[in-house]
Amino acid sequence: MAEKKQSPLLDDVRVFAFVGSAGTGKSQRAQLVALELGVDFIIDDGLLIRKGQIVRGKSAKTEKNQVRAIRRALFEYPDHRRAVVEYLSLSQPCSVMIIATSSGMVSRILANLGLPEPEKIIRIEEVSSPEEISRAKKERSFKGQHVIPVSHIQVRKHFAGKLVGRLKVLFDNSDSMEGEKTIVRPPFKFFGEVSIDPEAISQMARFIAERTSQVSSVVSVQTRPANEGIAIHMELGYRPGQRSMVLLGDSLRERISKAVAGITGLDVLRVDISFVGVEI
Repeated sequence: MAEKKQSPLLDDVRVFAFVGSAGTGKSQRAQLVALELGVDFIIDDGLLIRKGQIVRGKSAKTEKNQVRAIRRALFEYPDHRRAVVEYLSLSQPCSVMIIATSSGMVSRILANLGLPEPEKIIRIEEVSSPEEISRAKKERSFKGQHVIPVSHIQVRKHFAGKLVGRLKVLFDNSDSMEGEKTIVRPPFKFFGEVSIDPEAISQMARFIAERTSQVSSVVSVQTRPANEGIAIHMELGYRPGQRSMVLLGDSLRERISKAVAGITGLDVLRVDISFVGVEI
C-alpha cells in the first residue's frame, strides 16, 4: 500500500469497496449496492457523493488528459484530498463505499485519504450478469459514455464535458435524488493504465530548449520525481544576444513548465537551468 498522507484520523468511518474493471457498469449499479449496504457516502472518480448530491471533490471526468484524471480519481492533489478528508472527519461516525477498477486502486485511495481497510469488497460480477457486463462494455467502447451516480442538476454545476442524458433508478425510496444517475461524455476516452517515462519528459524539455534562440547547445537534461510532482534540471550553452542569462533562464523555465504540465498532467515543481558555457 502507498504511504499514507498526513490527514485527520478517520478511524470512525466504515469502509466498503465496489470493484470492477473499467466500463463494466459499476456506476450504474452503485446506488443500488450502496442502498443495500446502508452506506452514507459514495466515493467515485474523485467525488464524494451523498444521496445523489456532490458534497465534496472534483470529478476525474472533468480533466482534459488521462494522467490528470487518474491522479484526480486517486485524490493525489492536496487541496482536493484535504477537502474530502475534512468533510468525512466532521461527518464521523459514517460509512463510505469506494468505487474502483481494482483492489490496488482501492488501496491507493485508502492510503491517500487515511481511511481504514474495507469491511467488505463487492465485485461487479456479484451484482451483474455476464450479459449486463458485456452490454456495459460495448456501450462504453462504442459511445464513450460514462455514468455518474449523481443528479443531472449536480453534474451541470460540476462537470465540464458533454452531458448526454439521465436515468432514473426504479426502487422504493423516499429521497428521489438518490435514484437519479447522469450519463456524460468526458473530454477524453481512456482504457487501461498510463505511465510516462522520465526520458519522455526530458525529451520534451530538450525539444523546447533546442528551438530557443540564444541556447547554443543542450548539454544534459535530467528528470526526477519530487514531492508528488517532477523536477527538471538542465545544463545549457548560452549564446550572447538580446536577453541576459537570467531572462533567458526565466523564459525557458516558464515555457517548459507549462508545456510539460499541459501535455502530461503532471505537476512540474521546479525547472532548474544552469548555463555551463558561452558561445564565442
